[in-house]
Amino acid sequence: MRKWLIWTPFVLFLAFIGLFASGLFQPDDRIVHSRLVGQPLPAFALPPAASDRPGLTSAQVATGKPRLLNIFASWCVPCAAEAPQLMALRQAGVEIDAIAIRDARPDVDRFLSRYGNPYARIGLDARSAVQIALGSSGVPESFIVDSQGRIAYQHIGDIRADDVPMILDRLKAAR
Repeated sequence: MRKWLIWTPFVLFLAFIGLFASGLFQPDDRIVHSRLVGQPLPAFALPPAASDRPGLTSAQVATGKPRLLNIFASWCVPCAAEAPQLMALRQAGVEIDAIAIRDARPDVDRFLSRYGNPYARIGLDARSAVQIALGSSGVPESFIVDSQGRIAYQHIGDIRADDVPMILDRLKAAR
């Protein structure tokens, strides 16, 4: 019995090393798979977040034409980094609506005047209720909404220059 007690720490150490090594050699899946892809956009109606743009409702996003729905905040540094890509998408003819998260109208106005305004409509989600209903975990995050108002794609994080062609292709496929 005593021999078993002496070897127990060594066996536990080997088990820990085996568990650690198996984690190192398994492929890492960094893609977050949204359960809302293929589902209708949740119903919402948001007041305007900017002085020069109307608010946003889910019915306005489901217009029969694919759109990009961008979730951002004026206090978000990666949101400022993705602004040039959103402007490029807008110049390519993409219709973009937005939801500003936990923000204030003057802050959103300053953000848009500094980084550009690619949005047709911007709704203010002061308590993140719509963000949570969409399954969004942070900002920035973008959704491609197909012609029937279903979520066709969820892009987590900022849109980078090398993501623009993929976003355009997914918008074409969402028709």
